[in-house]
Amino acid sequence: MKSKNKTVPRNPSGRPPRSDQTDEISDDLSANEQVLKQIFRNSSDLIYRSFTVPERARVLLVYVDGLVNADMLNQVALQPLLFEGLPGSAENAGSLGTLLKDRLGAVAQVKPVQKINDIVASILKGELAVLIDGEPQVLLLSLGGFEKRAIEEPSAELSVRGPRDGFTEALRTNTSLIRRRIRSEKLKMESLTLGQYSKTDIVIAYLEGIVSESVLKEVRQRLERIQIDGVLESGYIEEFIEDVPWSPFPQIQNTERPDVVCSSLLEGKIAIFIDNTPFVLIAPMSFWSGLQAVEDYYERSIYTSFIRLIRFALLNISLLFPSLFVSLTTFHQQLVPTNLLISVAAAREGVPLPTVIETLLMEFMFEGLREAGIRLPKPIGSAVSIVGALVIGQAAVQAGIVSASVVIIVATTGIASFAIPRYNLGTAFRLLRFPMLILAGVLGLYGVIAGMFLIVIHLLGLRSFGVPYMTPISPHTPENMKDVWIRAPRWSMHRRPLLSTAGNKRRVPEGQQPSPDRGRNES
Repeated sequence: MKSKNKTVPRNPSGRPPRSDQTDEISDDLSANEQVLKQIFRNSSDLIYRSFTVPERARVLLVYVDGLVNADMLNQVALQPLLFEGLPGSAENAGSLGTLLKDRLGAVAQVKPVQKINDIVASILKGELAVLIDGEPQVLLLSLGGFEKRAIEEPSAELSVRGPRDGFTEALRTNTSLIRRRIRSEKLKMESLTLGQYSKTDIVIAYLEGIVSESVLKEVRQRLERIQIDGVLESGYIEEFIEDVPWSPFPQIQNTERPDVVCSSLLEGKIAIFIDNTPFVLIAPMSFWSGLQAVEDYYERSIYTSFIRLIRFALLNISLLFPSLFVSLTTFHQQLVPTNLLISVAAAREGVPLPTVIETLLMEFMFEGLREAGIRLPKPIGSAVSIVGALVIGQAAVQAGIVSASVVIIVATTGIASFAIPRYNLGTAFRLLRFPMLILAGVLGLYGVIAGMFLIVIHLLGLRSFGVPYMTPISPHTPENMKDVWIRAPRWSMHRRPLLSTAGNKRRVPEGQQPSPDRGRNES
């Protein structure tokens, strides 16, 4: 027998009034249906399927079309209710909701709720709502089945040696890729929701016993303080939680590779997963981690160390090469070898623009071609950027607008900037190249030195969630210097980064060095 709970009164227009979404659900199915239809009015993708369970009661299924797996819906919900029947008879004391919960709970996650706002939020997340006439609760079934991209190798973080899988836009797919690699109960994943309208799911992942509790607390607090209408990509969150928003240098690392996230978790860092984006945020970040490529930890240490030293040299070229050329040829010709100076002067004969303006113009055109190559479709993007650079550079030299030496300098600088593994760190140096050029054109080498001092002072003052940005150089920790300029053999890196971990700081037990006489003794 149905209980006489309150029903939703109708207004003269025939529509039920908008219910406070914190109210509890009624036991009147028709009233509940009207409330949900009022809340989801003008939403053509909301599906309402009503039917009667034989000898039981009327049931209403509510879900969003495209977010619920149709096959699972038929097999888990409709087929048991309509064709297979339920245990017990009509005189059975057990309610239909209890019987449904017992039966459906064996094949799907079932959660009973009473609040309207909980029901609305769950439906929008892709869950199936089962409303039963005469019962003041709703059963929510997790039958998510939306279309998602397959796991494939990230296009922005390619590697010759290493795993080929990458993150997708599905949150639980991404977290499962981490669980496959770190099979420990110490791997914790905390969930929260951000965005007033998007209600985006966020997951904070860390290794208990390794992560620094102070850093973890700071990450939680910064995320909980975010008040925004929607979170569509990880960049929305990154701008809210970084320490110095106006710095050109990134203070939070992002990646599409699960192996990079796992290695960061093992170093005591924290990963932030955001639904609907394949990019995962990693905090805290240091300047040196932005210069470390994925293959640095898969190839042998001697080869990796050599490549890393070349990478540091190319980093300096990408920042300083144009400004040094401008300052030397404009203010300090006595520092240039005579033969080289004669060649540069001959190449600049007839060029109407000052060297600094000439270099700035070519840098601007190079950045424009690079941006055009990114925005154009892939089949023609690379061709346009390469052909455009060749045609414009050659035509500009022949027309006498720029000199051939400037074209060589700008091209070399652009190639060197591609050697920086992290795109966001490379963007910082691309941006700083322009003020360095202006300082070199105004003050010569004094301007270049002053600009470098300002950059170094800024880097030394940066922090990422309380961790110094230039660690382990400043503050100097000799134990962690094995993975900065070079990469020492893995068996010699005994400890994790000291400033970002707490508790378990030992990574490799001592005494793991391979014996050079091992093979000889065995033979």
